[in-house]
Amino acid sequence: MDTIMTLTAYGSKSESAVKTAESEINRLDTLLSVQNKNSEIYRLNRDKTISASADTLNLLNRAIKIYNMTDGAFDITTEPLTRIWGFYSGLKNRVPSENEIADALKTVGAEHIRIDKNNITLDRNTSLDLGGIAKGYASARAAQILEENGIYSALISLGGNIRAVGSKPDGSDWSVAITDPDDNTQQVGTLSVSNTAVVTSGGYQRYFEENGQVYHHILNTDTGYPAKSGLKSVTVVSEDDTLADALSTGLFVMGLERASSLYSENNTLFGAVFVTDKNEVYITDNLKNSFSSQRSFEVIKI
Repeated sequence: MDTIMTLTAYGSKSESAVKTAESEINRLDTLLSVQNKNSEIYRLNRDKTISASADTLNLLNRAIKIYNMTDGAFDITTEPLTRIWGFYSGLKNRVPSENEIADALKTVGAEHIRIDKNNITLDRNTSLDLGGIAKGYASARAAQILEENGIYSALISLGGNIRAVGSKPDGSDWSVAITDPDDNTQQVGTLSVSNTAVVTSGGYQRYFEENGQVYHHILNTDTGYPAKSGLKSVTVVSEDDTLADALSTGLFVMGLERASSLYSENNTLFGAVFVTDKNEVYITDNLKNSFSSQRSFEVIKI
């Protein structure tokens, strides 16, 4: 998952439940990692075809649905682009040449993935990276395991992915802060939530500078370059952890206007908080009773 993992649970069986949930997250990390040579995704990228496990099949099918939902803004075929930009552990960040980007873009798009029952096949030179969706899938499984073990009050943190299991032990909502993209010691605001996922994506989370220019890790597969959508961060709130994870990336790439249109069509599935390049804050209207901030903000209505 390439991040710090924190699980906090309350209840008589909390210690054993947390250990079981942690084991499941580690199992999924091994299964879905792009760099682990023992993972199914690594083998798929290498061999271009595998007979996949139920978890891998489920996640790829979800990813393709969200790809279509976002008109390709969320895309798991970005691995060749991510690699040439050096956004993997052990690689050096660099700005690739236009020819390198053009070649990588030829391999991008869900049309290069074919799924037949439990068999997955990729076109030549196409490779997958599930980094934008796997943490959401893993946090959902961890939450399910905690509940199966009688835990109904817990908080799971996988980097920018937060999953609230139930409410606090006293019955009140959990308070989840949204980090200020310009200063990680400050907050844009807080969300009061229970039994839901809160996932933030932003260019400030992973980036490098070259010749005075900042390049972040969220890539636009229309251009092959870091997305310039007018946004600094997007926070998605949804009971569907997997959707929240993928949409936080997809909405960031889409930008405020397109993201708002997608929300108006799917307002029962998610809510969102946007921070623009001008430090303006926008929230969807289904979060107006759960979001609080000392800053001024505008509400996006359906």
